[in-house]
Amino acid sequence: MNLQKGALIALLLFFSTATIYAQGTSLEKRPSSAIQLSATNDIYTTIDKMADEIDAKVIQWRRQMHEFPELSNREFKTGEMVAKHLESLGIEVTRNFAKTGVKGVLKGGKPGPVVALRADMDALPVTERVDIPFASKVKAVYNGVETGVMHACGHDTHVAMLMGAAEILAAVKNDLKGTVVFMFQPAEEGAPPGEEGGAKLMVKEGILNNPKVDAAFGIHISSREEVGKINYKVAGVMAAADRFVINVKGKQSHGSMPWGGIDPITVSAQIIQGLNNIISRQTELTKEAAVISVGMIQGGVRNNIIPESCKMIGTIRTLDVEMQKIIHDKIRLTATSIAESAGATAEVEIVPYAPVVYNNLELSRKMIPSVERVAGAENVKITKAVTGAEDFAFFANEVPSMFLFLGGMEKGMSPIDAPPHHTPDFYIDESGLKLGVRTYANLAVDYLK
Repeated sequence: MNLQKGALIALLLFFSTATIYAQGTSLEKRPSSAIQLSATNDIYTTIDKMADEIDAKVIQWRRQMHEFPELSNREFKTGEMVAKHLESLGIEVTRNFAKTGVKGVLKGGKPGPVVALRADMDALPVTERVDIPFASKVKAVYNGVETGVMHACGHDTHVAMLMGAAEILAAVKNDLKGTVVFMFQPAEEGAPPGEEGGAKLMVKEGILNNPKVDAAFGIHISSREEVGKINYKVAGVMAAADRFVINVKGKQSHGSMPWGGIDPITVSAQIIQGLNNIISRQTELTKEAAVISVGMIQGGVRNNIIPESCKMIGTIRTLDVEMQKIIHDKIRLTATSIAESAGATAEVEIVPYAPVVYNNLELSRKMIPSVERVAGAENVKITKAVTGAEDFAFFANEVPSMFLFLGGMEKGMSPIDAPPHHTPDFYIDESGLKLGVRTYANLAVDYLK
């Protein structure tokens, strides 16, 4: 019996030694982009460790994009930088998706579902005022007007964070139970007039197919939420957005004799007041929030000439489909009736941009524990719906999706003092990017489980 026991022990030692040697040889041959996990080095530990290691690199990527921003459908250099990075990680890359976008496909070592992670790449026609070494000096022409170009909504941080998450996920790909699709999207802020673009075009071109995506996740930085915090809301979280154009046609006259014509600028002013009354007096705001904003007026070429026409361009934000239709109808009625009362005419065009961003209830229920594990349950809170819009909605309309808000405001700062998005003073504390990298990576890993 003792002899048998001794032989058994010897045999076990032999196999243990052989296994250790085989693993060592295998690890030496395995490229650095693929890490074999052990019981003491689980995938979550690896994600956290790598997020620490690449944090400086993520920040540098962000600063490069911030200093050299590109407008919607013009993200040529940004897309190329992303594509080269993904290719260096062994990720299958498709360039020029939806014009300048990039699709990356990372196949895990084990079979399983397909999860998509999305980051938007475009900047805005805003002239930066922030005093930082990497402030944008880029100029461009937008809508016929020369303007500065700035990442005034944080899309540079989104891209940098997803590039970091891609590097981590590529490193642990042998342990992934499924496939990760990386969607680096152009033109979230809207394609230039006359062009297609954004998430809608990505869906149209098949970004969610081949492989067929089962779920999608997106993260948006927030300049008015403290670093280390993550906000979410189930169901409708961001508003539908529609672009409207109202073209008022009057009768040209000398500025000194306005009675000789029909002043379209005065009529436009009255229409703007009427549009404000739609929200303040004709919309059931206790049901859902709604907004009508005129962002641009074009009319006239000289101080002493009453022009023949005046054009208004603006945005409509709604969180309810029925309210959206009612507001559209009221805009048409208000503009045409006010113009008619002055002897002018008004042509109204309303162009849908994006539907409501909808967080799938079941997916959110399953994934919030992952978010709480990464950020700490005390740092994750439910937010109210916002009237900002996101064309991530087009992905959410096709597959179960979840959209989160990541804090980018300096700790201890009041949200009232933090410059809002789309402004020249917009600022992000880069110390929050690491949490975004970890969140992207953990959401992918946990969903694939």
